[in-house]
Amino acid sequence: MSDLRRGIPSVDALLANDRAVRWSESFGRDEVKRVLREVIADQRVRATTGRSVPDPAAILETTGARLREQAVPCLRRVLNGTGVVLHTNLGRAPLASVALEALEPVAGGYSNLEFDLATGRRGSRYAHCSDLVGRLTGSEAALVVNNNAAAVSLVVNELALGREVIVSRGELVEIGGSFRIPEIIARSGGQLVEVGTTNRTRIEDYGRSIGAKTGLILKVHPSNYRIRGFVEDVPLAQLTELGRREGVPVANDLGSGLLLSDLLPFLPVEPGPREAAAAGADVVTWSGDKLLGGPQAGIIHGSAEFVGRLRANPLLRAFRVDKLTLAALEATLRLYANPTAPAERIPAVAMLRESPESVRARAEAGLALCSAAAQEALDIRPMRAVVGGGAYPEVTLESAGWRAAGARPDALERRCRAATPPLIGRIEDDAFCVDFRTIRPGEERDVARVVSDALEAS
Repeated sequence: MSDLRRGIPSVDALLANDRAVRWSESFGRDEVKRVLREVIADQRVRATTGRSVPDPAAILETTGARLREQAVPCLRRVLNGTGVVLHTNLGRAPLASVALEALEPVAGGYSNLEFDLATGRRGSRYAHCSDLVGRLTGSEAALVVNNNAAAVSLVVNELALGREVIVSRGELVEIGGSFRIPEIIARSGGQLVEVGTTNRTRIEDYGRSIGAKTGLILKVHPSNYRIRGFVEDVPLAQLTELGRREGVPVANDLGSGLLLSDLLPFLPVEPGPREAAAAGADVVTWSGDKLLGGPQAGIIHGSAEFVGRLRANPLLRAFRVDKLTLAALEATLRLYANPTAPAERIPAVAMLRESPESVRARAEAGLALCSAAAQEALDIRPMRAVVGGGAYPEVTLESAGWRAAGARPDALERRCRAATPPLIGRIEDDAFCVDFRTIRPGEERDVARVVSDALEAS
């Protein structure tokens, strides 16, 4: 046993090998040394148990493979074949090309993030999108933070710190990642007051709960669930009228805000940022990376008085938005100045608007790119896609895609997920499926290669 271990070359000897020298130039000498030590330790264990004879060539081969594997970025592009357009686990909305173009000059150099070019003095990062959001929503003022949870937390902390926040019991939601409205209110310094019942809340319920300690009335969009049947809720306009009469600010958390309601005319009508502002909400909050189709951001707009208070809140620094987010968000918002542009130029909106016939045609074109064996194993089926991101939970969209017959769906799913780029599909009716509504135009060849390779390996 000890003879086998003595056959293992030293780390220094292996580092002098030409291959290791080249790796050191690419990955760094310390990194190569670290991986070599790991591989040699594995070889020592195997030699001790008599399972293998140490082989310097094998040690180098394993070291090279590990270095290449560890060099693969942890965050990388994937192919979305799930049929969930705003897939939270897959990064939600893909950015428009103009947003990507806006990132490069800001990311690759300096910018006027907090510098006023007109005066030559320090400026504010919050000036870059605020006027644009105000114009698009019809609001007096606006503010952008790093996500919508931060937006809600900031509003509660500023307007109701140590005071009561009135919320309907039917709106005490939990969305992905265990984000719960009651906990956000408590952590933000507010005291939750629940009114009404799960299925029915009336304006009188709010009125009876207003008192000397009331700081805020908060209306929350239910996002990813619906209550049907014997139900009643209070329109935002009635709440804002009550708030003005009682001197209590009203905030409306929209969650996923659709800025132009006629962009998706085939979906049920939902209140959007413009409608919330027109209804008189003092503060409106919503996400930038959902139906807007932009980067992750929390968008806040409303009265100049209350938005001004939010700007002065010390918590804003913890929630402040990054320069790259601002660049991508501004480019996305500018598309909405032309009502016809978002339908064609914002990927998430285009996916939602694509006709079932067009989706099927792309699935057929992709199938023609597959290997002969894969074409035999795949067939094109009607499917149902969803919006995702907590929006329109009861709505499905006609779609089409591939269904792999005969192959073990779990094994096929794993092989596709391990490919480069990874393909994420779904298992449905005991078959692996790829929904083409969320396969972007131009990705068909990659999908065909990944699925062909995965099927041929089965």
